[in-house]
Amino acid sequence: MEQEDVKHWADQIAEEVIARVENDPKLKKLVEKNGYFVYDEKTPSGTIHIGSGRGWVIHDAIAKALRDKGVEARFVLSSDDMDPLDKPSKELSAEDNIRYMGVPFRYIPSPYPGFSSFGDYFFRQVTDVFPQFGIQAELESTGEEYEKGTFNKTIKIALDNADKIQKIYSDLYGDEVAAATKLPFNVKCPQCNRIATTVALEWDSKKEAIYFECRDDVVKWAKGCGHKAWISPYNGNGKFPWKVEWAAKWPSKGVIVETAGKDHFTKGGSRTIACRIAVDVFDYPPPYPSVGYATGPGYEFFTVGGKKMSTSKGQGVGFAESVKFAPAPMLRYMLVRSRPNSVIDFQAYGTNDLILLYERYDTAEKIYFGKEDLGEKENIKQKRIYELSQVGKIPKRMPPQVSLVHAATLVQIFSDFDGCIDSLKESGHIYADATKEEIGYVKDRLAFAKHWVEEFADENYKFTVQQKLQDVVLTESQKSSLRLLAERLKKGKWTEQTLFEEFYKICRDEVKIDPKDFFKAAYLVILNKEKGPKLAPFLITLRQRAISLLEQV
Repeated sequence: MEQEDVKHWADQIAEEVIARVENDPKLKKLVEKNGYFVYDEKTPSGTIHIGSGRGWVIHDAIAKALRDKGVEARFVLSSDDMDPLDKPSKELSAEDNIRYMGVPFRYIPSPYPGFSSFGDYFFRQVTDVFPQFGIQAELESTGEEYEKGTFNKTIKIALDNADKIQKIYSDLYGDEVAAATKLPFNVKCPQCNRIATTVALEWDSKKEAIYFECRDDVVKWAKGCGHKAWISPYNGNGKFPWKVEWAAKWPSKGVIVETAGKDHFTKGGSRTIACRIAVDVFDYPPPYPSVGYATGPGYEFFTVGGKKMSTSKGQGVGFAESVKFAPAPMLRYMLVRSRPNSVIDFQAYGTNDLILLYERYDTAEKIYFGKEDLGEKENIKQKRIYELSQVGKIPKRMPPQVSLVHAATLVQIFSDFDGCIDSLKESGHIYADATKEEIGYVKDRLAFAKHWVEEFADENYKFTVQQKLQDVVLTESQKSSLRLLAERLKKGKWTEQTLFEEFYKICRDEVKIDPKDFFKAAYLVILNKEKGPKLAPFLITLRQRAISLLEQV
């Protein structure tokens, strides 16, 4: 049996969830009917932050781990598009911000053509890139679920037990909180479409109708139209307040797993309320990681740091734009390899974070394909991380590996990717029988390496190969050593190791020069700077261009 300390966190969660279901007759019956339902939700109020992406990858990995255990599992992400616009959006005109303030996002026109609503536009911004991240999610609209009647049963239960919900709020927050006296339902006014400006005042359980008023004094940021009437709460005529809605979704959908960011799991926070309501009102066991009233832990924050990466409002990087800072498969790998309770602050600008990310991914890949051995336990860990990190099917053989630094070197030497590919074939980085897909894989790395050099890399990784010798000051020893180097480069075919050994032969046995002065001189002549890429592979790649410059000394 696989030891606990080498199991991936997603597999540990999957086993815990399966055991929980097997020991709970209610959940077991639900799973027999619907399978393991892994759920998440997001309000499409604007650009969705990259931190939400961590939750989507976590839920996707759990669903995959469950399927790998031989059970039916699916991940569903819902757009909470019945939530109202509650602050001005820069995507709307001043007039439309006034007109639609307090209206659910699904009823606000899209700011751009091709989308059914404001909510659809922002939701699609992120879900359209899911394939790049390997996220397999069924997508739904919470508003549509209300309209279909999915929540009708829990709406009636909640309104019939409004006193219980009010007491839960009172117990946790005190009698002065508004929810301790209000009916737990927000009607969508049929006259003005606003949902934020209505107050539900009376519930007739027999007639299954709710009396509401659309008023000016409900919130400061939106004005009601004055309409008042009795209305059915069902089939999209309104929605639960958020914390009640969270609890109501679990039995309505049969949710088995739904975690969230740790800010929702603070003591007395939204998860606390939702768990209490789920147990006391809906008689439903809250989904993993919660047990009864105990919320369990939420996942930690994920940020892409640095001032340059913040948006104009300082809200951080959007999920859809995160692929500008690292390829989606690499971001998925980073999230899969990190336990949910670990903070991730990813810095792309002027750091080695991206270099290390690529190196770690390549190490996991080598271990998976048996090209590297770090010991039994570490091998098991890395193989599973690699499996869960994959976007699409795992390749039949290890893809050609080119480090980010080497790729960055190549794109600064050659004028196009074809030149880079030819060099990599000659150096043995690319298989002689490489497939079109494998060549495409390498070109993707080269493309990001070019982007990395242009946008993020430290100056140490940037260079320009000189067309002619610049006005550099060299000692006679440096000049002699470089002339010898030019002669040696003309002779035979060098490997990185043999050329490296030749450097020291020149320095110690022939010219008697400090190797540091030798390397400095070589970089000055070729790059007009004192440092550069690893010299041996760099010269092998440059070949005649390097010889030409060295002979000018």
